[in-house]
Amino acid sequence: MIAPVAMLRESGRNAVQGWRTFWFSTEPAYTLGIIRIAFGLLAFLWSLELGMGLYDKFSVNGIVPQPPTYEFLWGVFYRWPGDTALLAGWIVLMVASLVMIVGWHTKLATFLVFVMIMSFERRNPWIFNSGDGLIRILSLYLALSPCGAALSLDQRRRFGSFWSAQDIKIWPLRLMQVQISIIYITTVIAKLHGDTWQNGSAVSYTLRLDDMLLLPSPAWISTSPLIGNAMTWGTLLVEFSLGVFVWNKRWRTKVLLAGVFLHLTILLTMVVGFFSLAIFVLYLSFMPWQRSEALVDDVHRWLSSVAQRILRREVTAKPVADDGAVAGVERTTESPAAEGDNNVLPTGRHAASDATSPAEVNGNEALSILQRD
Repeated sequence: MIAPVAMLRESGRNAVQGWRTFWFSTEPAYTLGIIRIAFGLLAFLWSLELGMGLYDKFSVNGIVPQPPTYEFLWGVFYRWPGDTALLAGWIVLMVASLVMIVGWHTKLATFLVFVMIMSFERRNPWIFNSGDGLIRILSLYLALSPCGAALSLDQRRRFGSFWSAQDIKIWPLRLMQVQISIIYITTVIAKLHGDTWQNGSAVSYTLRLDDMLLLPSPAWISTSPLIGNAMTWGTLLVEFSLGVFVWNKRWRTKVLLAGVFLHLTILLTMVVGFFSLAIFVLYLSFMPWQRSEALVDDVHRWLSSVAQRILRREVTAKPVADDGAVAGVERTTESPAAEGDNNVLPTGRHAASDATSPAEVNGNEALSILQRD
């Protein structure tokens, strides 16, 4: 009896350790920072679309004069239903989304984005779809997470570099990854309860809904039983694979690419709102932090190179007034003593005289911000 008990205890300890590792291991926050930037941009676009017909959708004189009165619903516009509060809330959402992108006072910005998205969706829930609901869920995950711990002005204020990252617990990324599985598995289950998905005609019907199509498909595609069955069951296969095989490292990249292709096809052919874009943001949660860091480094180097070329042109274009120097002629004499100077352009090209032109000073100060590590 002792050996089985010992094995059971060891299995229990391993299970607990595996659970802790899955949710609470640490890694640099590069991936979470990229997700914050991508979602901030998505939230800003969402707010712009929301502003089209703002008063018609949400005003007390609009299509829904009063918000629903279901239990436990809450929102800013329950307390302040007037048009002034509506406009102010819309502006706060847009500004907070932009602030979220750059990561300035990130905790406050993400909290405001979540509260305003929730308030608008609760004010008139009948005009939103599953994509809007997914945006709301993503805003909650980011509001709870330390998403300002990388690629943010908060990082620059604390550690001197926008491009740096702190080590964080990975539970926010795990929530997003689990959300992907929940979305696709429940979607497949729900679809298999419908007759059109079981008989293979669901996609064919969808491609003939003219009022929902952006790019109409040829008749030989939408009316072919063979193509219709292949697309219908292929969609179910991709969605099932995304819900299950995305956790397998060997299959992860393949099924995510299949998901990107699926949602790009949907996005380009049907009016589905922001669902596909929100899904793409969720996909980023599976990006390894090493790849995220490499991507950040590439973007940093590219921006530094672009800034260097722009500032060099500005310096060259402005006339230089020095003793004995000819205005408009670039001086390229190198100064060995300036090799250790961190406030010059990283090109090895310096002025021959001790004086530095104002254009060079301003350009070098601007460039130094991008080059900090």
